[in-house]
Amino acid sequence: MRSDAPPETSDAELMQRVADEDRDALAEVYRRFGPLVHTIAVRSVGSHHDAEDVTQQVFVALWRSRHSLDPSAGSLAGWLATVTRRRCADHHAQRSRRERDERVMSVPSEVATGAHPEDAADRVLLARELDALGEPRGTIIRMAVVEDRRQQDVADALGLPLGTVKSHIRRGLLDLRARLEEVTA
Repeated sequence: MRSDAPPETSDAELMQRVADEDRDALAEVYRRFGPLVHTIAVRSVGSHHDAEDVTQQVFVALWRSRHSLDPSAGSLAGWLATVTRRRCADHHAQRSRRERDERVMSVPSEVATGAHPEDAADRVLLARELDALGEPRGTIIRMAVVEDRRQQDVADALGLPLGTVKSHIRRGLLDLRARLEEVTA
């Protein structure tokens, strides 16, 4: 039985065509790998709307970094999956910062009126020092310590290996302690 459909382009050839600025190749990559990227994003961020944003960011990143694509460095699916996980981690970090900012803005009235000003000052100092740790360390510390989430939950939410999360927590807490001792000394 003969098929009139053209043979499917290999991933390496597709990567080379994208690197050569072939927009049709980008469309083919999206057709072929869009569902994979979207599925990874939905599982990580939990919302189809947010997953659509992540998916768009991944393919924009592919196009923007097209000149650095190297078909011999790995598979296209692997590259897209890695970028998707990173974008999901960025999404979680951004959402965490937004939620933290909302919590700070909704400080109970007793703190706002001065009932416990030292608590508010401590929270502001801690938030500033966590931001100074940078990403993803600040987000990981926030999730693990401030939000009291299990390390495995943090790793799953950010799409990072558990060992990486544990290392960030350990080093981040040491850095945070040193920074807070410096500020309060």
